Amino acid sequence: MSKVLVTGGCGFIGSHIVEKLLDMKYEVIVVDNLKTGKIENIDENKVEFYNCDIRSEVFERIVSKTKPEFIIHQAAQVSVTASIKNIVYDTDVNIMGSINVINVAKNNGVKKIVFASSAAVYGEPQYLPIDEIHPIIPLSPYGLSKYTIENYLKLAKECYGIDYTILRYSNVYGPRQDTKGEGGVVAIFTEQLAKNEECSIYGDGMQTRDFVFVKDVADANVKALENGDNSTLNISTSQRISINDLYSLIKEQHCRSISPSYIDGRLGDIKHSILSNKQARSELSWDVSYTLDQGIKETVNYYNELVLV
Repeated sequence: MSKVLVTGGCGFIGSHIVEKLLDMKYEVIVVDNLKTGKIENIDENKVEFYNCDIRSEVFERIVSKTKPEFIIHQAAQVSVTASIKNIVYDTDVNIMGSINVINVAKNNGVKKIVFASSAAVYGEPQYLPIDEIHPIIPLSPYGLSKYTIENYLKLAKECYGIDYTILRYSNVYGPRQDTKGEGGVVAIFTEQLAKNEECSIYGDGMQTRDFVFVKDVADANVKALENGDNSTLNISTSQRISINDLYSLIKEQHCRSISPSYIDGRLGDIKHSILSNKQARSELSWDVSYTLDQGIKETVNYYNELVLV
């Protein structure tokens, strides 16, 4: 079976990709600097793990030594707010770090890069659902950095013959998601309700989002190794739910009766967002396997166990 290197493989999404790869009998190399990833998210006995930053010279030596056929590139600075506060750091990690990944892939005969992009590239929706030909008008350095690397990957295909698949994620949720800082709203609500704490909702809670379960995202990444060559694809459920209804669903799973508090909406927040996954379903032979109810149930069980520990 082929050898796959996962950057950021100890992170929330990356660790689920690693699990899926192992289930599918791939040989897996994980590179993670553990700045936000956690070593306990992976089984070190089943993968070849390197504590390394993608920006370092050591990264090239690792790729040269391990000779992966594919790279699934998940390592990133993932906070929109942090990208606005520190545009230099965001650029260094998300642009320069990713360019180093591309260059190392070129130097070492990597066949294909699967890249984690984001709905943040689209900016304010001009129509819904958002498809892959929607105008690109990012509202943050984070969104711009992702789109910049999309274009570098297209150029790398032309210049170096490296295939790529770009996956633009909607709102990913599930076990292992960080609840601190800009952690996903599902993780934040789930952990707070597990602790019997009150949750806060920004604005009126009528804003809608497209939430996709992390295991479905992992499945899309693994399918992209052999499908969707040189395509840019939305990874989403193509369904949306209001934050109020999401809160009610999580509250019911917890069997809690705590009402949320409402605080001022955040400047620049998009009111409604939903991505079309039609192209991904066609090109990757992929579809979502988890309903929102199923995904929330698995997430709630995970955080309840954490709180009990």
